[in-house]
Amino acid sequence: MTVEEALARLKKSPFRRKFHLGKSERDYVREKGIEKIREHAEEFIRARLAPATPKSDGRQTPMRGHPVFIAQHACACCCRGCLEKWYRVKRGTPLTETDQSRIVNLLIAWIEADMGEE
Repeated sequence: MTVEEALARLKKSPFRRKFHLGKSERDYVREKGIEKIREHAEEFIRARLAPATPKSDGRQTPMRGHPVFIAQHACACCCRGCLEKWYRVKRGTPLTETDQSRIVNLLIAWIEADMGEE
């Protein structure tokens, strides 16, 4: 599934559609720049989602506090359960570098699109 296809599918979900960046997250993106946000996304995905059995899976992604966290919930990339349900990424196996890159690309695309909606 392409980033565009995933974003279109997510827009059809009433739950996923309700997520948007707030003023503080938008300011943070502007202050840090999208490349720094991408670095943060790579770190978060590698540490919190990529392991075969992430610590506190299902509760590891806060609902606020960083633009990437909001994007993870908006894109159903917040836990291994959502990844399996939305993208058929099996639980119990570590995410490959390619998987991680695809997730980060989706999160950044969502952030950029949401930033454009102000």
